[in-house]
Amino acid sequence: MKNFFIILAMKILNIGLKIARKNGGNFLGKIAYDWNPEIFKYFKVDCPVIAVTATNGKTMTNNAIGYTLKQSGKKVVSNIEGNNMETGILSTILKNCTLTGKIKADYLCFEVDEGYVPVVFKDFRLDTLVILDFFRDQLDRNGEVESLILKINDFLKTYNGNLILNNDDPNVSRLGHANPDNNNVYYFSVERYKYATDTEKEAGEGKFCPFCKTKLEYEYYQYSHIGKFKCPNCNFGDNPIFKKATNIDLQNRKFEIDGNELKIKGNSIYLIYNFTAIYSVCSLYNIEIEDIKKAFSTFSLNNGRLEEVKINNTPTIINLAKNPTGANVSLRILNEDDEQKELLFVLNDNIADGHDVSWIWDINFNNLNNVSRIVTSGTRAYDIAIRIKVSGFPAEKIEPYLNLDEAVKAFYKTKVKKYVIANYTSLQPTRHALFSYKEGTKK
Repeated sequence: MKNFFIILAMKILNIGLKIARKNGGNFLGKIAYDWNPEIFKYFKVDCPVIAVTATNGKTMTNNAIGYTLKQSGKKVVSNIEGNNMETGILSTILKNCTLTGKIKADYLCFEVDEGYVPVVFKDFRLDTLVILDFFRDQLDRNGEVESLILKINDFLKTYNGNLILNNDDPNVSRLGHANPDNNNVYYFSVERYKYATDTEKEAGEGKFCPFCKTKLEYEYYQYSHIGKFKCPNCNFGDNPIFKKATNIDLQNRKFEIDGNELKIKGNSIYLIYNFTAIYSVCSLYNIEIEDIKKAFSTFSLNNGRLEEVKINNTPTIINLAKNPTGANVSLRILNEDDEQKELLFVLNDNIADGHDVSWIWDINFNNLNNVSRIVTSGTRAYDIAIRIKVSGFPAEKIEPYLNLDEAVKAFYKTKVKKYVIANYTSLQPTRHALFSYKEGTKK
């Protein structure tokens, strides 16, 4: 009866939030979890539960999985707002369950913070877990990446459901060995693309075999430590590939899997990895290829993740970068574009970002391609400006502004193509400032 009344109270509270035109985020889940930390056991789920976790790309991948399933006519419940800890996922469940805890859907799809996979799914059904990548991120909160990997590895020791792993990330690929009795492990991969390198050009992790400690050998690097690798001693990394993306054509935004040409809206190699993971999920659940093609060609996150807009008739690409790899991927996209361009980099150091911004020294600002000017802003506008200056970019072409509106106004004093990189808590304020300027309210 306790759980019944908790759910009833949360549904009444949710009605109040709707009247006040508030989403509530993880508010409902926080209250319910405080009242009963074992409430996840109460829910009744008769459909597949799919979860996506990673350092980078989990929001886009989770939302695109849900979008593709909906294109095939399925009813999907998902935390598309991105509240990905136990309280955020619980909020989503509370909004979509009956008073008896039954959830009516064809699929549940959840984006889950890396550190909370064992917490959420200790007492809740999980049928398919997708793991994309692991990088250093928010060291204040997460610590070193190895601690997160070991935490998930411990969870996977007793997990027998579908496990979809990025074979090109040694930090992820190793997790396929966590439970030798799990026969439902599926690896995906992406063949070498045009801008892949023979040597590592950016900060990376997982340089040594986690099993025999031998240094890994790479045939190529796609970005950071993502690429085709193998341990020369024990053959770690040499796994059967379930799905592989081939014929990568970022200029025309298309690639192939299983001989099927797939078109997408973005032009980044890390998007190809995300969509290959999505394709793998859809294949396991026998989604029709025509539904997949349609979904892939029309899906757009439009929340600051590789968002393409026009501000005052100037093409502008906005992307989130909350760690060195995210920033380096954004700069790869910028450098793979030969047009003349300018960059706005917004860096905050709020609690959710981590007060430690030393990670900016692992961003590769060297040899920026056709970048004529860089504007910086955020609470650490001068820190990122100094970092860029030290990389060799001309100091007279760097303009720091603590005030974000002033930065945006200065940024658009020219009509050159624009790239915007913003970290976690600065992303939505930056989008707001950009769109306010677009609408003419910031003169």
